[in-house]
Amino acid sequence: MKTKNPNGENYGVVTSVRGSVVDIRFDDRLPPIHSVLRAGADEKIVIEVLAQRDAHHVRGIGLTPTQGLARGMAVTDSGGPLKAPVGKEILSRMFDVFGNAIDREEQPKDVQWRSVHHAPPPLARRSTKSEIFETGIKVIDVLAPLERGGKTGLFGGAGVGKTVLLTEMIHNMIGHQEGVSIFCGIGERCREGEELYREMKEAGVLPNMVMVFGQMNEPPGSRFRVGHAALTMAEYFRDDEHRDVLLLVDNIFRFIQAGMEISGLMGQMPSRLGYQPTMGTELSELEERIANTDNGAITSIQAVYVPADDFTDPAAVHTFSHLSASIVLSRKRASEGLFPAIDPLQSSSKMTTPGIVGERHYQLAQEIRHTLAQFAELKDIIAMLGLEQLSPEDRNVVARARRLERFLTQPFFTTEQFTGTKGKLVSLDDALDGCERILRDEFKDFSESSLYMIGAIDEAKRKSDAESKSSSEVKA
Repeated sequence: MKTKNPNGENYGVVTSVRGSVVDIRFDDRLPPIHSVLRAGADEKIVIEVLAQRDAHHVRGIGLTPTQGLARGMAVTDSGGPLKAPVGKEILSRMFDVFGNAIDREEQPKDVQWRSVHHAPPPLARRSTKSEIFETGIKVIDVLAPLERGGKTGLFGGAGVGKTVLLTEMIHNMIGHQEGVSIFCGIGERCREGEELYREMKEAGVLPNMVMVFGQMNEPPGSRFRVGHAALTMAEYFRDDEHRDVLLLVDNIFRFIQAGMEISGLMGQMPSRLGYQPTMGTELSELEERIANTDNGAITSIQAVYVPADDFTDPAAVHTFSHLSASIVLSRKRASEGLFPAIDPLQSSSKMTTPGIVGERHYQLAQEIRHTLAQFAELKDIIAMLGLEQLSPEDRNVVARARRLERFLTQPFFTTEQFTGTKGKLVSLDDALDGCERILRDEFKDFSESSLYMIGAIDEAKRKSDAESKSSSEVKA
């Protein structure tokens, strides 16, 4: 069979199909690694070359389902790698791994197509300055500050507020920092993608946002490449438009899982616990592209699933090595109505050092943690003996800790429609000022409720006055 036509296109023939793994024979020239091949009716089956087996055979992985593919079928070499659309036209849209619009609207016009395989920015172009990425969320900015151009892990189960927290960060990033947000769903449930799209639309944050999904039901090849496609879009906004980008990834574990499936299908010898031997390299190829350069920064927040809550699992260990901050969401705090339900003692950041955040911020953060840790230790005594049995000093610690816990709650813009409370964006200075004044016992005569769900600390006085006024009216 001829494998080349007069137009110069390179043709091959399928020699074997095993699930998503396809072997193809090329007589004329072998396509390079990462080349995209097309086969089947209307060339709808897309295969990516992962290995050149000998002088005439390549082995590829299907990025689409391989149903209908059979031995002897013709395969066309597209002559290039997988590409993603970039440009201003992709804003407010939702795409799959191939750059097809999946939001029931027309395919965007006037876009460039770029390869999803890029090298990380060279060291000479990277910014060496450690800067804080302010989110406007008190508990994060004070206790686990994010790094501009850094990577943050978001750990939490279902229903504790991960999506709400991500949505709020997108809102603050777009509304107040004139940045772009890119949401990348790796192995997402299709229901979650649809809900998130609708929520973003209702919250009014879609115009400066791009969403890319590789859903749970798609082949491992598609889930493995969707992160690279999202990063290519992020790099365009950073390098060409010089804008700051917030990249949200949900869930980075699904990326590792897709790589594990591909590795097994390709016949590689598994390493510890069945993970692929190349896991560290594959994760680094993705993570190292997330960086701040002289043009702008890509700041990433990644949801991380920890298998069986085992933090020594290779997937968790490799992911941790890339993170500059870890935010842990607590179901217990969510059940107490303390939103955002971030556990202040388990969450941490490499940025909390005097050299980066400053001496005052560092000392305050340490004092807050110390006070909350003391309160956690005293909870058992309070449960058994009651608050009255504590020493006056311990009672002061409890009062301070409870007021701090309530002050670190915050009404969100994205939940206004459900709570009826106007969202608040709090600057780092206001958040630090409030915590400092609570630790100095300035608010010991105020009710705890006056500090709950407020923005800056000055609102506590207004709320307390309003509460005392309404209680006096009730008595009258």
